[in-house]
Amino acid sequence: MSGNSSATECLKFDLPWPPSVNTYWRHVVMKGRSTTMLSKAGREFRKTAAGELLAQGGVFTELTGRLRVHLQAFPPDRRKRDLDNLPKSVLDALTHAKVWLDDSQIDDLRITRGHIVKRGLLRVTISPMTSEEL
Repeated sequence: MSGNSSATECLKFDLPWPPSVNTYWRHVVMKGRSTTMLSKAGREFRKTAAGELLAQGGVFTELTGRLRVHLQAFPPDRRKRDLDNLPKSVLDALTHAKVWLDDSQIDDLRITRGHIVKRGLLRVTISPMTSEEL
């Protein structure tokens, strides 16, 4: 897997199952003000995701242009899960890992559910949008 700024090829890689949206953020009061910050689980996921990208050959110069992202979710067990809770932590981690400039570049985001995989897995596919699609 490799990346470049022109995003002419499809990028595919696997990431670990992310923490739930309920545990990704935490609300704290500091100096009398309520604020939301990334939780320990969120920080650990970011670090692990960046490590997985490197381990799978991901050397990126931030992708530019409009992008299509497909997340194939292989849950860790049979519990009910809303697929719409997955993208935020994953897209933020990929932004933090400098895969792209910002996740606002994504024009086509798809999430599909796969079979159960021990400990869970997300298969990520990123491809450029063609000028005809824009």
